[in-house]
Amino acid sequence: MPKQSAGVLLYKLTDGLLHVFLVHPGGPFFRKKDDGAWSIPKGEFDDGEEPLAAAQREFEEEVGKPVNGNFIKLQPIKQKSGKVVHAWAVEGDIDHEQITSNQFEIEWPPKSGKMASFPEIDRAGWFTIDVARQKIIPGQVAFIDELEKLV
Repeated sequence: MPKQSAGVLLYKLTDGLLHVFLVHPGGPFFRKKDDGAWSIPKGEFDDGEEPLAAAQREFEEEVGKPVNGNFIKLQPIKQKSGKVVHAWAVEGDIDHEQITSNQFEIEWPPKSGKMASFPEIDRAGWFTIDVARQKIIPGQVAFIDELEKLV
C-alpha cells in the first residue's frame, strides 16, 4: 500500500478575495527554495488512523494551533512519489507570524557525524490563489483549483 498523508487547506475571504494558508518546509534543503516548495500543512498517517483526525493532528503539530470548523473533503491527489494525499478545506484565520512547529533531527552537515535540529515548518503565509499556485508544490495545485470552484 502506498504511503498516505492528510492535511488541511485553511482558507479565508478578505475583501472578496480568496486566500489560502500555506507552510514552507524547514531544514537546510529548503532554505533557499520558494516557488514550488510550499505545501498545505500535512503529514503521514497509518492505515488504522482516521484521515481527518490525522489532518487535524498534523496541522497542530506543524503550526502550533488546532484547527476546527466545517471541513470540506477535497479529492485526494497522487504525488509523483506515489504517495496519496488526502485534504480537507476549512474556513478560518490564523496569524501566520505566530506559528510554532515541531522539530526534526538530521545529520548536518552531511557526513559530519553531528546531529542538528530544525523546525519541520520554518514559516507560513497567506496567499491569494494566483500566488499560491506559484508557491505550492505542483502536485498540490489541484487542491487550490478545487477549493476555488467550491467557494
